[in-house]
Amino acid sequence: MKEIAVPDIGDFKDVEVIEILVKPGDTVAAEQSLITVESDKASMEIPSPGAGVVKELRLKVGDKVSQGSAILLLEEAGAPAAQAPKAAPAGAPVKPASAPAAPAPAAQSLAPAAPRPAAAAASAEPMTVKVPDIGDFKDIEVIEVLVKPGDAVAKEQSLITLESDKATMEIPSPAAGVIQELRVKTGDKVSEGAPILVLQASGAGVPAEAPPVAASATAPAPALAAVAAAAVAAAPLPPVPREPREAMQSKPHASPSVRKFARELGADLARVKGSGPKTRILHADVQSFVKGALAAVPAAAPAAKGGALPFNLPAWPDVDFAKFGPVEVKPLTRLQKLSGPNLHRNWVSIPHITQFDEADITDLEAFRKSNTAETEKQGFKLTMLAFLIKACVTALRQHPIFNSSLDRSGESLVVKKYYNIGVAVDTPEGLVVPVVRDADRKGVFEVARELADISKLARDKKLKPGDMQGGTFSISSLGGIGGTAFTPIINAPEVAILGVSKSALRPVWDGKAFVPRLMLPLSLSYDHRVIDGAAAARFTAYLASVLGDIRRTLL
Repeated sequence: MKEIAVPDIGDFKDVEVIEILVKPGDTVAAEQSLITVESDKASMEIPSPGAGVVKELRLKVGDKVSQGSAILLLEEAGAPAAQAPKAAPAGAPVKPASAPAAPAPAAQSLAPAAPRPAAAAASAEPMTVKVPDIGDFKDIEVIEVLVKPGDAVAKEQSLITLESDKATMEIPSPAAGVIQELRVKTGDKVSEGAPILVLQASGAGVPAEAPPVAASATAPAPALAAVAAAAVAAAPLPPVPREPREAMQSKPHASPSVRKFARELGADLARVKGSGPKTRILHADVQSFVKGALAAVPAAAPAAKGGALPFNLPAWPDVDFAKFGPVEVKPLTRLQKLSGPNLHRNWVSIPHITQFDEADITDLEAFRKSNTAETEKQGFKLTMLAFLIKACVTALRQHPIFNSSLDRSGESLVVKKYYNIGVAVDTPEGLVVPVVRDADRKGVFEVARELADISKLARDKKLKPGDMQGGTFSISSLGGIGGTAFTPIINAPEVAILGVSKSALRPVWDGKAFVPRLMLPLSLSYDHRVIDGAAAARFTAYLASVLGDIRRTLL
């Protein structure tokens, strides 16, 4: 058992803990961030010196910590449990956790060094401001440029923001003056000494080339301590307030890991309300913002009405088509008006992925045709769709995640033990999706008869609302029309839908020769929040094997 303490962060003390990134029971890797602390200039994440399991936290959000302050108790991986050493007093040097332990990364943006004496030679020449000493790290990305040519800046006003994998840092101006030229742009990779901009400094005593004025990066402890000492030497100087800037005042207050998380989700941090200390934005705040944005999608004005679209998309164009030629205005059907918003909601709120495959249905089609005469005598037609429903039930039993739904919170999966298959039916008014209930308990003939009945009800506009509820999986078949593949839209709250296109005879290699086989194209759209690509590929492969030998439905 090992007690993890705050590493050497120079002479700085009483830095606030603003985020705890682990909890008791968590397994952590070496260099994984444990807590986030914040000084007046920057935030920094304190990493674990080794791998193991968190046994006990020794601090909480809002605590003030210094070098040597206890963070947590860690049971190291591969090591027998041992009594934790006593916490080192604040300010005492921390011995490495194990040899050779990696230097603890920390991020700081420190105050500039004390100005040179007034006796230094004044220069009216423009100065090139460069990236200061940031340790041994190179090629750090510029994520924000906070000024532009012509701006008047104050001493210590932030010029650009850099980001490494562990920290964000702002590079301040070494002097007051006017920006003449920018030498970097967002997305550039910079290292120590890289030119940032050209500054026409105001006042005397400014060197033609700016000295290192700040240290900020995930730097080794010795380098960080040296920079910290220089900053402390400058501490008695009264701070120069930054020039009021709307963009700077609204700069999101978040840790590097939260910024990265927000970028991955496409969330604009400027629109996220922080719930942490000093309104800091936490991971949970970003998650809540994204969930709220998705939940708001159905309430957005539909494009057909020219209203505002979700995600700040431009408004639907309002065009006078009659200016270009004859037109006829036909109102949408009642069914289109009802289904359109639902389709729109499903498309924008579900991350659709489509898996394409094909099934050899040569033998199945021969079997179907051999039985059509019997079913026609009974007053219904034995269609390929009836076999598809039974084959899907067999596949759903083997892969139950496809017969599930996310609950309203999006945090739990409801796996259903019944099999109600929705079938898209084309009517003159538009598509409807009636449901064949308990398809697992019905034979192919019974399913075919029910399909004939619900299709007639759909065309005669006699379907009841209950006939289209309770589905667990849907099939959209275009086989009677044509096409080779398509992307069907998932029927929420289901997590998958099977699209079927027109079968075609194709030469297939059987190991000795090419033989003609009837191949059926399959298009499986699935919710990527629930199902990954490998699971989808296994599902379609299994479904194809069932269609290739319908006897598998009996297994």
